[in-house]
Amino acid sequence: MAKSQETFNKKEKEKKRVKKRKEKIMRKEERKENSEGGKLENMIAYVDEYGNISDTPPDPEKKSVIDASEIDISGVGRNVEEEEAPRKGRIDYFNTEKGYGFIKELDTKEKYFVHINGLIDEVKERDMVSFEVERGLKGLNAVNVKKLL
Repeated sequence: MAKSQETFNKKEKEKKRVKKRKEKIMRKEERKENSEGGKLENMIAYVDEYGNISDTPPDPEKKSVIDASEIDISGVGRNVEEEEAPRKGRIDYFNTEKGYGFIKELDTKEKYFVHINGLIDEVKERDMVSFEVERGLKGLNAVNVKKLL
């Protein structure tokens, strides 16, 4: 005679699953009975003249008319930065084998990373240079590095 495959533990787990499923269905039905049915009127939100979200519609008398032809969406003129004058500094360290080094700015004494691709003239340590600064992956990098005479 073969032994039943269901053990006491399996039966208990199945009872718990069934009980949870029934409780979930009961909670769902309670929510349906107690809710207002998700009516559209309850879900509408308005934005007032100050940009705040409100549940009351805006006053039509405060409405202003905007001419759509005056709106500039091209982005031209936005974030226009003036060209900075080239900075001056001294090559603090430069490894010609690896192709990188650091420039120490004369005014602020800050150090900037420079890669061989950012050089215009060949440089060596203690050379006076002029350079521009550009944001790189790990911070500011010196680019367009020219040797000063």
